[in-house]
Amino acid sequence: MKRVLGNWAESVHITLTLVTLPFTIRASGVCKSINTRASSVCTISSVSMSSAPHIKARCTVYLGSDKQRFPVPDDKVSWATLWPEYSPVNYTAPSVLKKPAWADPDIGSFSPRFNSLDGSVDRRSHEGDYSIQDGRPLNPRGRTGLNGRGLLGRWGPNHAADPIVTRWKQDSTGKRVSHAVSKRPVLQFVSIKRKDCGEWAIPGGMVDPGELVSQTLQREFSEEALNSFQACPEERKKIYERISKLFSSPGFQVYKGYVDDPRNTDNSWMETVAVNFHDELGDSVSELPLQAGDDAGQVSWCDVDSSQPLYASHSHFLQIVAEERHAHW
Repeated sequence: MKRVLGNWAESVHITLTLVTLPFTIRASGVCKSINTRASSVCTISSVSMSSAPHIKARCTVYLGSDKQRFPVPDDKVSWATLWPEYSPVNYTAPSVLKKPAWADPDIGSFSPRFNSLDGSVDRRSHEGDYSIQDGRPLNPRGRTGLNGRGLLGRWGPNHAADPIVTRWKQDSTGKRVSHAVSKRPVLQFVSIKRKDCGEWAIPGGMVDPGELVSQTLQREFSEEALNSFQACPEERKKIYERISKLFSSPGFQVYKGYVDDPRNTDNSWMETVAVNFHDELGDSVSELPLQAGDDAGQVSWCDVDSSQPLYASHSHFLQIVAEERHAHW
């Protein structure tokens, strides 16, 4: 139904292919043009995900099932560590086995080109080349206690994009609110409550085959936080104008790489490009009514704060945003 009603969304896609997303950099960062299938962006050398062993990717019970992962201690996560006793559980969700359009067939029934652009499907990892064992790709961050694809559609990297939309928290007079302890101004971000696990998260989504990352960022925000497909034509036009204004403004690339996600397995894992779009004056997206889309249970402006538990690696992303904008964390 979304594809049938997607004429407006397609116009957004076309617009975004013509829009360059300039990204700000930190004083210590180095800006250069790189090929990300998006527009010219900046790479910031000071931004990186922790190299500590993934944690959420080793959660005891696999998300949305009763499958227990094989316990993997920290010192056995790396594939470089020999562990003959390792016996991971094999699991691919029934919804994936039904062969929806967004999922790969099972290994053996097709020959994917791993570590490369495979037709319209990008099987390259932001982490660099990954290893292949018995015809299956290996998670570049190590063992998870479960092989197969779990809830993920692609063997290898499953690419997503996370738009982090922020504004300054203001009181009734329009004055910025500062935190009582840190004395720094408080940021707010658009957060959705995921239906699958009940956790609050950044409203991101999967990059469609052949789609630009810049397109995914705007599309996912429109669908998940503004429920644009359910809006009347007049309201869709208003949404389009406001979000186009914000998403064509300078953005800050927060992160690009592996995500410690509870859906990850030994053979399938999440990767993302997270970009912060900031409504500095509070006169663009801030004035639009938030409405949860199909994948979200709730949507709200939430304070950026270290005490707020969030899905996957989203707390780490917000910490980087707060530091970049000299806001409370």
